[in-house]
Amino acid sequence: MIKWVRCHAVDVDSFDRGQRAWSALSGLPGFLGQFGGWSRRKPGVAHVFAWWNSQRDHQEFMAGAHDHLAANQVGTYDTIEARLWEHCLDIGAGLPTGFSSGSVVRLAHCRVKAGRQEHFVRAQANVWNPGMGAASGMLGGAFARRGQTEFLVLSLWNSVADHERYRTDRFPDLHHRARATEDLDDITGDQIELNPAWTVVG
Repeated sequence: MIKWVRCHAVDVDSFDRGQRAWSALSGLPGFLGQFGGWSRRKPGVAHVFAWWNSQRDHQEFMAGAHDHLAANQVGTYDTIEARLWEHCLDIGAGLPTGFSSGSVVRLAHCRVKAGRQEHFVRAQANVWNPGMGAASGMLGGAFARRGQTEFLVLSLWNSVADHERYRTDRFPDLHHRARATEDLDDITGDQIELNPAWTVVG
């Protein structure tokens, strides 16, 4: 399972200090790793991604240690959204493998047209994943699903320049071959500058 948490911080410095306290996640049953950072496009917006071995492990964490850790950030943000996703596919080396070495994450939140889900998943496996995995500077990624029509694509890059080169050199051809326009109802995205102090190794 992948947990995606999106917050808008009203006190960036205090939020950052509170986020560092989540290092206590290390060693909890079923916890595989966590990383996050600040949006490069939306000031004050933080994204955090956590990997759990199973939904049950996550539920036990929520019923136990979560509230104590979350108390460190009370009052530092005004909005928060948390969503749990089922991991479907790795991209390249996958995640959380190696995410301590990357500097930027590309997030794509996709809503797929009814009846196009199977094609969208096949295109991800057969077109997008090989194309992204072969791109210079791409360190790993994950493709996840929530419900029937909602999908999350995360890719970890060595640098912003590496991702921009992929956008210029590879993305247009992959987008055409995947027939993405036919599949998508809506897509929103962000580019996240990772904060190494927020990384927690499972």
